[in-house]
Amino acid sequence: VMLLLYGVPALLLEHFALPDSLPEYRRHGVTVAGGSTAFYSLFLTEQRKRPGTRLIPTLRLLAGGGAPKPPELYHQVVRELGVQLTHGYGMTEAPMITMGDPADTPANLATTEGRPPAGMDIRIVDGEIHLRGEAVCHGYLGASDSPFTPDGYLPTGDLGHLTPTGHLILTGRAKDVIIRKGENISAKEIEDLLHGHPGVGDVAVIGLPDAERGELVCAVLEQRPGTAEVTLPEIVSFLRTHGLATHKLPERLEVVAELPRNETLRKVLKYKLLERFGPS
Repeated sequence: VMLLLYGVPALLLEHFALPDSLPEYRRHGVTVAGGSTAFYSLFLTEQRKRPGTRLIPTLRLLAGGGAPKPPELYHQVVRELGVQLTHGYGMTEAPMITMGDPADTPANLATTEGRPPAGMDIRIVDGEIHLRGEAVCHGYLGASDSPFTPDGYLPTGDLGHLTPTGHLILTGRAKDVIIRKGENISAKEIEDLLHGHPGVGDVAVIGLPDAERGELVCAVLEQRPGTAEVTLPEIVSFLRTHGLATHKLPERLEVVAELPRNETLRKVLKYKLLERFGPS
């Protein structure tokens, strides 16, 4: 819609794939590109094949959403691709909840999902994000029960908090909290730290059923090409060094060739990891 409103030319690809799409980006002088977090990583992978030479010389901005953005990924994009990165937060029921501003500070762009546009009201209830506004859906087709609170807010199932400046920080999904010996553990907190490990290309942290502890923490990762083998003791040491509490440390590590993702935004499908690595 924005492209139509402002008359911005767009390059539409029938199928996005790197490096195959790069010649078209360069030929048309693309200045803004994006997608989800996985797309940022794909651009980084291609840039690392030719360090010192800009991947797309005309590119100024990567923008997107659809999946959590680890702070370290923001810094890698800015440092290695030489472009700004703005990330937002939305869902099918409310496509634009917050969005980063290219003119914001690096700290805010790295650690938050930006601020809500005019007309979007966000409140936090027991850690869960609730929404109300013009861009929020009216309900679900064919559903008899209303998803809204009595005062008209839509609970999202996402966890987070607002800063004094109105920036939203996501801390995970309500169903993405691992409960180990009665202690709540945020999978996203561990994932964000592991994205800073030089041998980790991408990672998903899941809770696996355990008779003694309730759940145990399992890190499933893609190894970054050209790096030494990542081991569980090394991961644990890295996380300890970066201040992760002992009870949150992974007890199991699985290295896979590729994390399972959906076809559109390339979101990691954790339920498939649970099926693969959980009890049979």
